[in-house]
Amino acid sequence: MTARGLRRLWTDPETRRWLAFFALAATYALVSVYRLSTAVLADELTRAFSVTGTQLGTLHASFFYVYAAMQLPAGVFADRLGARRTVTGGTLVMSLGGFVFAGADSYALAFAGRALVGFGGSVLFIAILRFCANWFRPTEFARMSGITLAVSGFGGVLATTPLALAVSAFGWRSALAGLSVIGLGLAATAYLIARDTPTAAGFAPMAGAEAPGAPSLRAIGSNARKVLAERETWLCGAVLFAGTGVNITVVGLWGIPYLVQTYGLSVTAASTYTLLGSAGLLVGPPAVGALSDRLSESDDGTASTAGRTRLIVVGMAIYTGAFALLAITGAPPRAVVAAVLFATGALAGAYALTYAVIKERHEAAASGVSTGTINTMAFTGAAVMPTLMGYVLDAYWTGDTIGGARVYTEFGYQVAFGLATAVAAMALLAAILLHRRTVAEV
Repeated sequence: MTARGLRRLWTDPETRRWLAFFALAATYALVSVYRLSTAVLADELTRAFSVTGTQLGTLHASFFYVYAAMQLPAGVFADRLGARRTVTGGTLVMSLGGFVFAGADSYALAFAGRALVGFGGSVLFIAILRFCANWFRPTEFARMSGITLAVSGFGGVLATTPLALAVSAFGWRSALAGLSVIGLGLAATAYLIARDTPTAAGFAPMAGAEAPGAPSLRAIGSNARKVLAERETWLCGAVLFAGTGVNITVVGLWGIPYLVQTYGLSVTAASTYTLLGSAGLLVGPPAVGALSDRLSESDDGTASTAGRTRLIVVGMAIYTGAFALLAITGAPPRAVVAAVLFATGALAGAYALTYAVIKERHEAAASGVSTGTINTMAFTGAAVMPTLMGYVLDAYWTGDTIGGARVYTEFGYQVAFGLATAVAAMALLAAILLHRRTVAEV
């Protein structure tokens, strides 16, 4: 590309916003690698720290305990500090945690390192959504939420077969240390390229986009009270609790042990199936988000919520049915397992619409707080579900180990998937109630 072409990329606001978005979103892809890496590392971690299924689930969930607790503060950071500083600082802390985890010589230190990774990574998604609210029009927001999740899906792809190959070649500690080095580079790139608003980059405000000033702490407290008082907040949160919690638990932890122990696959071969879950995340959320924006746009160019909630209901119904299929059959043909994993990743686009739903219910200055609040509920699910499924599997341990890793019965996995189905069914009910309330408001 010529110097003139490069200059145009930097000086044209329509292209500049995409450069900045992907600089920020790349850090979120790294978050996805970290949070889903436990599936590939399950056997390695079990051997390294001599843990049970419940303990492994808790180690995996240590990321999400901190991540969930930080979502409301993440919204405050995004609203007060802006996306640029929030993403840069979070990525640096996440990389530090990665170094600690890679060098851990005890379960307690590994737990602390992974929790620190979660602490740093916790602020990135909400900050990126705050950036999108400033640089993209309201009718583009659901699409951008979907694209952000798709970027995380790319990270999820890297956390499967590519990570398994890297671990096989270099060892799990070196592979994780390498991720931390990459994180340092991404933090620097985000700081250099991104600006919080078009005005901060020297442009006029984007037509229709939101670019409020930083709210006061009193205003943030008022916004938080309004968000928490709405029943729709809790219904959106219930949908995200199940969608995020179950998906991350299956794709990010128990999916690979299930495939290895039920079908006799190697870890690398099994990782190609969980890769399909991340591939679904690559294509589903952008497609569903674009469809939602199209269905929800009113004649005056603003967004209407009823079209979004209808898609959430349909998506959660299919999501529930997919896990019910695994719970009922136990060991269906592998093509069925592949289809289920791909579908559940793609259907993240449905439950991710709750971010657009909740944002549209509140003023621009409350964008970070409102999305952060429901994201707290999403990652509470991601924190709770791994331990619960690990507890269920421990109840069906055969008493055998392979290479230091516990072996569970096929029926044990059926019960674990039954738990996932029950949680998803509760989210489906919440989605139906959300849609009915939304239609009643129209």
